[in-house]
Amino acid sequence: MDDALRLIDQLIAEHKAINEKTRSLEEVANDAGLLSNLKQAGETFVRGEISGRDDLKRLEVMFSEIDTWLNAHFNREETVLQPAVNFHGDDKLIESLKSILFEHTELRDRMLHTRRRVDELLGDSLVLSRRDAAVRDLRVHIAHSRKLVETHAARENHFFTEFRRYLSKAVRRKEKRS
Repeated sequence: MDDALRLIDQLIAEHKAINEKTRSLEEVANDAGLLSNLKQAGETFVRGEISGRDDLKRLEVMFSEIDTWLNAHFNREETVLQPAVNFHGDDKLIESLKSILFEHTELRDRMLHTRRRVDELLGDSLVLSRRDAAVRDLRVHIAHSRKLVETHAARENHFFTEFRRYLSKAVRRKEKRS
């Protein structure tokens, strides 16, 4: 149970950092750089037109970094946290976590969609009119993805807090019996 509590503390700390950065995305990027990179990626297009392949290449690198961090974070929740919740939690906690983990698929799909759009723009196969539309679509997609990640992080943070409370109460009950 102590390992589960340490994991929860670690994940809460990660989400606290994410939430702090979400409040003011202009501040320094959080440890993982996820939300900040999403903001930077969106700003690449805020200027209007893509100024060239350099912006697209920068975007490609940003999303590669985002993807790597996001997958590592999600994998830790799916492979370490989920078994701990299944072992120590009650039915309500188990179902809550399943709901939260279900969102991972959508967020991964959004990152994949973004990478495909960037690849499409880098490929120079689009006619000018379609290229402009693709840039506008990508701008909207990035902004919406950032909002979804922020909302997801808030939901997870609430869950982690509840699971931590549940585990702490279980530890106290166990200590009283001993």
